[in-house]
Amino acid sequence: MSQTDSPSGLAFMKMHGAGNDFVVIDSRGRGAVVTPALAKALGDRNRGVGFDQLAEIRSSDTADFALDFWNNDGSRAGACGNATRCVADFVMRGAAIDSVNLVTARGALSARRRADGLVSVNMGTPQRDWAAVPLSGPLDTLHLPLAGDPVAVGMGNPHCVFFVPDAEAVDLRARGPEVERDPLFPERTNVEFASLIGPDHLRMRVWERGAGVTLACGSGACATAVAAHLRGLTGRRVTLDLDGGVLEIDWREDGVWMTGPVARVFDGVLSADYLAANA
Repeated sequence: MSQTDSPSGLAFMKMHGAGNDFVVIDSRGRGAVVTPALAKALGDRNRGVGFDQLAEIRSSDTADFALDFWNNDGSRAGACGNATRCVADFVMRGAAIDSVNLVTARGALSARRRADGLVSVNMGTPQRDWAAVPLSGPLDTLHLPLAGDPVAVGMGNPHCVFFVPDAEAVDLRARGPEVERDPLFPERTNVEFASLIGPDHLRMRVWERGAGVTLACGSGACATAVAAHLRGLTGRRVTLDLDGGVLEIDWREDGVWMTGPVARVFDGVLSADYLAANA
């Protein structure tokens, strides 16, 4: 089923992947409609709809579709793996296909539905050079000069990964914003805390740049799995338990594949008055 606009408003979907929740707006065939003001207004869970990120589907000349991402503070998000999986599932169902190609600020990506119904997306090659993450200067990304000895990884957006004895014990609301805005990260950063709970099995919690504490973060799960392998803690295939569910990460030669559940929760229409007030 595709979205349809009311003559007086704008249609949207609410979706989530492992509790990481999104507003999705399908702008194919008409041009982008999301502005920073609208994204921030919609992201308000009391006065808008509420989301971790907003995903806008756009037409593409080189792929099945393109995606733009917004945080709930109105800022742009460079990548959002769980939203990519959700939108890929929506497009695949609409076209009765099991794989799609798409374009984001990260570049060209591909997604597919597995036989078990879970949706996978190739999030591309991790960025490990300090300038690509980016960091403020030429630093060792495997050992950042911060308390806790974190790892920096880029997945189209910056991540700072801490390995701790017990991820449950971390005060995300205190530590997250402190690290997010550290001068080491000129574009701010997502912050992950992970602990090893079994062979190739991690418990991860996350503070997202521009969104705060979220139940899951796809690009963060990818970054954490990459960091864990580089530190010698795991192999290249890792299961991560997040606050909202389980994601599977497989770092292959062609990129980092992420697999997990998706859900389309409800469809709605933003009123013309609301759109006018938040243009």
